[in-house]
Amino acid sequence: MTPVTSFVARLRTDEPTARKLSTVIEDHFGEDAVVAAFETDGGWAIEAHFGDPPNESGLRDIVRAEAGADAASSLLFEAVEGRDWIAESLAGLTPVKAGRFLVHGAHDRGRVPVNAIGIEVEAALAFGTGHHGTTRGCLLALDALLRRKPPRRVLDVGTGTGVLAIAAALATHRRVHATDIDPVSVSAAAGNARLNRAGALVVARRADAQRVVPWPGRFDLIFANILLGPLTRMAGGLCRRLTPGGTIVLSGLLPSQTNAARSTYAAHGLVLQRRMLIEGWATLVMRRP
Repeated sequence: MTPVTSFVARLRTDEPTARKLSTVIEDHFGEDAVVAAFETDGGWAIEAHFGDPPNESGLRDIVRAEAGADAASSLLFEAVEGRDWIAESLAGLTPVKAGRFLVHGAHDRGRVPVNAIGIEVEAALAFGTGHHGTTRGCLLALDALLRRKPPRRVLDVGTGTGVLAIAAALATHRRVHATDIDPVSVSAAAGNARLNRAGALVVARRADAQRVVPWPGRFDLIFANILLGPLTRMAGGLCRRLTPGGTIVLSGLLPSQTNAARSTYAAHGLVLQRRMLIEGWATLVMRRP
């Protein structure tokens, strides 16, 4: 499978400008762009990611109108070559343990202890193998939740390789719903579920801007391992899908972004239960009282 090139526009600026531009660019480009404003060592930055080459002059005009000519001239555009993240992360790595779960490649299939839940991930163009700090944080959160009360209905938003959905399905023996905006990820998640004998339990579908969650009803546990921008945009919709007493696990966050994510979901009535920092990434566990 050939990696796909994407495109990114970057700008370093101050916090008010970054937040304002992220909203304006999202409103203008809609689902054609994924925009994130975040704190850096020297201030703030904004990144807009596109699947196709963006209209550079049009985007500069937007930035010029909102932030001035200097900001427009400082806007940087870059083509990002697609990378086979799973193949790279699995190459030469030993299995990774996260609580009762052990994520591994085919070459380590025989190294799974009898008391562990092994999750095998085959190399494909999708992200989230368990070696990344965000995925490990979510698996550790799941392991802790299972010790208290196994969830009856689970949703995995931004499923990537399907690791989290597979882990929940294997641990609870219940159907798990998984969704992603990337059709390659949806296909990879379904394939990995079949590989791990969870194909009958993991239901993977592509999401779109109109139907972020393409199923009715509420969920006891929601994983959202994506980016701050989409997490913020989807906060209201995801919180409405959470049962009373339900838990949402937020990841894909830099440590500097945790306060913004926490306050956004707290505004919808959720309270922070746990905060984990793993390999430079943050995971938040929040619960509806």
